[in-house]
Amino acid sequence: MDTDSGLSIDAPHRELLDQVLDKWSLSVLNELCARPCRFNELRRAIPAVTQKSLTATLRRLERNGVVEREVISTRPVAIRYRVTPLGKTLRHPVDVLLAWAAEHLPSIERARDAFDAREDREEEGRRL
Repeated sequence: MDTDSGLSIDAPHRELLDQVLDKWSLSVLNELCARPCRFNELRRAIPAVTQKSLTATLRRLERNGVVEREVISTRPVAIRYRVTPLGKTLRHPVDVLLAWAAEHLPSIERARDAFDAREDREEEGRRL
């Protein structure tokens, strides 16, 4: 996609954005920006995430250099996750997107309601 500013969203960009800005990644990053956490601390902080989804999310974020894992030499061995300096650079753009969403959510909800009402009318018309 090209715009007047020359922005191009190619496959590598799309893949990265999908991996870094998905539902669980944003929740994990929000927690880890506050403090490093162990796996179970993250599970408690994000109760809706499954163990499988959290594991996959952490691995994806680590692969992209946004999160790092630290092995703690305890008995039993523990793993602590933290945001990398690269990951911290995501904070501002994510905050900008969240501010945009908060500002425009009423308009978006009105648009959704209008769309759904049109769809309902059209569906009703097809049934008659």
